[in-house]
Amino acid sequence: MQEKRKDKRMDLTCEIVLNRLDTKDNTNVRVAVTVKDVSKSGIGFSCESQLSIGSVYECYLTIWTKEVIHTFIEIVRKFENDGENFYGGIFIGMPEMDMKRIEIYSTFNDAKV
Repeated sequence: MQEKRKDKRMDLTCEIVLNRLDTKDNTNVRVAVTVKDVSKSGIGFSCESQLSIGSVYECYLTIWTKEVIHTFIEIVRKFENDGENFYGGIFIGMPEMDMKRIEIYSTFNDAKV
């Protein structure tokens, strides 16, 4: 498979909660997911729910400092492996300061190696 990521991905243990924004009803379903990797441009995660490519979700990402980054993600990739749903999403409208937090963490991890 050809690598399409433009930014380096790193492992990060945390959970996010998604609220789907592109539905017509006003009920926000919160779905806990398990983050597999994250970069300043996107996130890879698994979850039990079925998400659609192209759908947009509100996202609360808890990072390693226990701070919460509020952003939006668009689902751009989806695949299933051993009954588990894996997704790739790109951040939409993430503030530059929050991108820098993720980039600094990546730099710090690279320096530890």
